[in-house]
Amino acid sequence: METIGNVWMWSAFFGVVLVMLALDLFVVGGGKSHRVGVREAAIWSVIWVSLAAAFGCALWGYLDWNMGREIANQKTLEYFTGYLIEKALAIDNVFVWLMLFSYFGVPRELQKRVLVYGVLGAIVLRTGMIFAGAWLITQFSWLLYVFGLFLLVTGVKMWWFADRESDLSQNPLLRWLRGHLRISQDFHEERFFVRLPEGGKLVRYATPLFLALVLVEFSDIIFAVDSIPAIFAITTDPFVVFSSNAFAILGLRSLYFLLAGLIDR
Repeated sequence: METIGNVWMWSAFFGVVLVMLALDLFVVGGGKSHRVGVREAAIWSVIWVSLAAAFGCALWGYLDWNMGREIANQKTLEYFTGYLIEKALAIDNVFVWLMLFSYFGVPRELQKRVLVYGVLGAIVLRTGMIFAGAWLITQFSWLLYVFGLFLLVTGVKMWWFADRESDLSQNPLLRWLRGHLRISQDFHEERFFVRLPEGGKLVRYATPLFLALVLVEFSDIIFAVDSIPAIFAITTDPFVVFSSNAFAILGLRSLYFLLAGLIDR
């Protein structure tokens, strides 16, 4: 796979991401259950967008110094184009999260824990899909046409079902979970599983928060199948694809709470 990424670039990228994730999740109120307000969400949304822009500028400077102006301009343009496309496509995730949390009645102060795992799971999932897709394209270049056809079919399907209301209670995955797991009626703080007395002994139950988490992760699989082929139409460089995807995803949690707070108002 041809890529501009080397050990130092990958290390710098993951270093920045890990430091910012640690600050977001564990330092600035992330480690505690609390209701994320509009102000906090807006601040972190600006931080993530600014960080993505700063990374793009740093990428251009590094490539211009080491590989020349032409490559720097091309790869930086691919990065920002991919970031904007992935950010636009990822907005769907935000509205699906709103629907899921509303359906399960997840309190606002518990939603952050679900989205922490949702975002981390999305990064791990897309990492595998990006590297697998990049390798497949290098082996079978005609797969780009298959990806294009898939996106076309997906667009037609979305248009066809646009006016139809979805009944989440009929979701096959949710019905399977409810048929194979004991589900508690109430939330138990931030826990996904809890032991409750039944027949004189403690029995393990999954909480509604666990159901919300599973559907959040499942929804990202569906959206990743759409968004990954879209960015491969712009570039097949794994470093550009992954970095633009990662920065687009990392700001989603803050964007969700910003949108949810505005809806409440």
